[in-house]
Amino acid sequence: MSERAAGKEAANVVWSGSWVAERLGVELVGDGSPDGDKELRDLLGLALRRNPKRAHLLVSNVLGKHVPQKPSVVYAAGFELGRRVRELLGDAASRRAVVLGYAETATGLGHAVADGLGVAPYLHSTRRPVEGVERAGGFEESHSHATSHLLLPENPALLAGDRDPTGADAEVRVRADTGAGPGIGVGAPLVLVDDEFSTGNTVLNTIRALHERYPRSRYVIVALVDMRSTADHGRLTEFAAEIGARVDLVTRSSGTVTLPEGVLEKGQALVAAQEEEARSARAGAAGPPSPKEAASGATASARPRTTGSAAAEAGVATGSAVPSSAVSAAAEAGVEPGRGFCTRVDLQWPAGVPDGGRHGFTPAHRAALEPVLPAMAARIAAALGDARRVLVLGFEELMYAPLRLGTALEDHTDAEVRYSTTTRSPVLAVDDPGYAIRTRLVFPAHDAPADGPGDRYAYNVAGAGFDAVVVAVDSTADTPELHSPGGLLAQLGTHVDRVLLVVVPSYVPSYAASRTASGLPAYASERQEPPMLPEPLRGPAFSSYAPDDVGWLLQDLSEVELEAPTEEREEAIQSGGAHYAESLPVEYQPSAQYQGLFKAALELSAARVARAVGTVTETVLAERTPRPVLVSLARAGTPVGVLMRRWARHRHGLDLPHYAVSIVRGRGIDANALRWLAAHHDPADVVFVDGWTGKGAITRELSAALAEFDGFNPEIAVLADPGGCVRTYGTREDFLIPSACLNSTVSGLISRTVLRSDLVGPDDFHGAKFYRELADSDVSGHFLDTVAAHFDEVVDAVDAEVKELLAADRAPTWEGWAAVERISEECGIHDVNLVKPGVGETTRVLLRRVPWKILAERGAGADLEHIRLLAEQRGVPVEEVDGLPYTCVGLIHPKYTRGATGADGKAVESK
Repeated sequence: MSERAAGKEAANVVWSGSWVAERLGVELVGDGSPDGDKELRDLLGLALRRNPKRAHLLVSNVLGKHVPQKPSVVYAAGFELGRRVRELLGDAASRRAVVLGYAETATGLGHAVADGLGVAPYLHSTRRPVEGVERAGGFEESHSHATSHLLLPENPALLAGDRDPTGADAEVRVRADTGAGPGIGVGAPLVLVDDEFSTGNTVLNTIRALHERYPRSRYVIVALVDMRSTADHGRLTEFAAEIGARVDLVTRSSGTVTLPEGVLEKGQALVAAQEEEARSARAGAAGPPSPKEAASGATASARPRTTGSAAAEAGVATGSAVPSSAVSAAAEAGVEPGRGFCTRVDLQWPAGVPDGGRHGFTPAHRAALEPVLPAMAARIAAALGDARRVLVLGFEELMYAPLRLGTALEDHTDAEVRYSTTTRSPVLAVDDPGYAIRTRLVFPAHDAPADGPGDRYAYNVAGAGFDAVVVAVDSTADTPELHSPGGLLAQLGTHVDRVLLVVVPSYVPSYAASRTASGLPAYASERQEPPMLPEPLRGPAFSSYAPDDVGWLLQDLSEVELEAPTEEREEAIQSGGAHYAESLPVEYQPSAQYQGLFKAALELSAARVARAVGTVTETVLAERTPRPVLVSLARAGTPVGVLMRRWARHRHGLDLPHYAVSIVRGRGIDANALRWLAAHHDPADVVFVDGWTGKGAITRELSAALAEFDGFNPEIAVLADPGGCVRTYGTREDFLIPSACLNSTVSGLISRTVLRSDLVGPDDFHGAKFYRELADSDVSGHFLDTVAAHFDEVVDAVDAEVKELLAADRAPTWEGWAAVERISEECGIHDVNLVKPGVGETTRVLLRRVPWKILAERGAGADLEHIRLLAEQRGVPVEEVDGLPYTCVGLIHPKYTRGATGADGKAVESK
């Protein structure tokens, strides 16, 4: 056997995931069936992402994105899944179903699934805003290179579920405008299609977001592979019970990915090493490259082209990125890039048929497209001439149109036809038969993307033996950048003999086009694309903190009237008429007596606070990461975050980033703030910071919220943990933290955060107010400076305490939660949300809620002086009791009517 033949045989038997598996220890394990492992490896290879959120990439061999495949194979994979969904739903429910695919990877797969159902309209999410089209929803794909998805159906009623918010007239309009069958939009099952179902986060994010707006009773999730871990398998059942709907899963194959500890860091290091090796090879190249050098270095773009199978066998242009300057480099080297000329082919695309599912694609559209596919394929075949190996190359989200052109072309030529598409996602290329991404072309974006210019990629195209490429783009992407010397067309021309360009008209809903042409304002145009989120707000423009103390990932609502009388707020909150985050309490203005008490308490406890600050900061540095990104939960956590930042700088010379974000009980954390953080920092470095724990409600809230976002650690670091809710803390004593004594005047003059739908849109940060008018009462800086002045004197105590803590069992005991449940029942409240344990939470009750009574640990001293003063001012009894795990507990009045206060505004006994 010749060496070349042996190489070809090896390429046929080596699994395209073995390179990554051997170096990172990543394994694919089948579903336990006799052929499970083989089937999974036939479907999937492995590559390495250039992405800080996930190290590996599952590379599908039947998706048509990264690996060129026969168009008929790609289409059949989705079509067969659609048939299975129709069998599951039955004909009646299938006629009412709507199929939703995910951009960019699954837009073609989802469309093929809709074809398999045969009677369902199709919509895919998009990252491209379209002027004049109303946004009907959106969601986050937390692990993705580009995380934000938009839903832009031509008629939003397409997504309506059991309760159609647009009314009966809208239903009639959907039937008339889209050609959808009778009853579409009312009781319609939603079929969600993605290429893989790994953690389930993306799909559950989507369902949760849509279910709030368009509730329905049934969902079907479709994927080529189900790769959930054992831990994730139960989440789907729990989620279905949570939303009260049936959720089914249909997949072609299943298994698991086993990841060793530290795989993200190892993967990033491996990518860096490979890229450095490639850079070194390029730097060391001199003179005319040998074939082997041309295969491994950037000079591959300047070599004479080798076409057909010979190029693939020789490994030409493999394992390297071909930069955007390829064509000019080739010209300087005397290569003949003109041989790969570009010819435009007029498809004669049928008028009125959308280019894909960005705005919806109905059975009527499908019926109009199918008959004309053969004629369009014939035009392409005529222009291909004697080409023997042809690639139909789609463009990012434009997957379905080129796929169907490819299936039709297979029937109109004897040439070997393959299909794949370009992509936004950066992936490492390695020239090895055991690696799924052998080559990479890099070229500039050519559709004026909303998030700005950047590189785009075509994988496994260069050196794959193609002698013709049919490039399919929509008209939006037919730009000068596409035709530029460093653009996609020119780069392809250095690798193949013939490049054909086919352009599919970009479909724009007629009402959007007319509104744009007339100059009328677009429907929600400012909210269509999650824009590049603004930079954090900083003092002195927002807050009295120094600019480098904290960046607020919030929007400024200072000019909005948000305050409501305490009793009215309490009634609305407890009756369910409003959420506590929809309004603000009137800011408590401390009396001279109370201000004096605060200053005395600060002097008394400053060293104690400094010690706790040092302990929690050193614990974070020792256990979590040496360069943490501090993210405080506004607003109680923010003074603590500033102090931790100051300790790290004072003790270690570290300049740690610090941001403040909003988290709302019952509503979760600000997803846009997390998106901003993930775009600017490694989520693994983020450490969430809060002031103290009560019963642990926010601890639970954060853990639940972050389950939908990859990479973030939900463990909070707190100054004081009297509730036993976390394992990273400065102390578990329940003592007076002076920053709990006041509201905004000790927190940079910032209000608590606000989340109200008329003020905070889906692409906005949560809001807050800056009370500039309270500057004369501001003690924020005084609090920080007083505590920081004690840092040096507590260093030895901190070191000793940290050493002891690191060796101790600090697992949460949730002792506080048990006590709250007991107190709630013993006091006849029967609602744990009305029991606020600990000095900090009790202070909040007295300052912001309608208090009923205070339970104080018998014999508690100076830590409760401010509590006793506030209780006296509000007419609230303080009862000394034994056996409290806290210094005190505040009870909110369980009778929420305005009768809960007397004529003088003071609390009265509940009858």
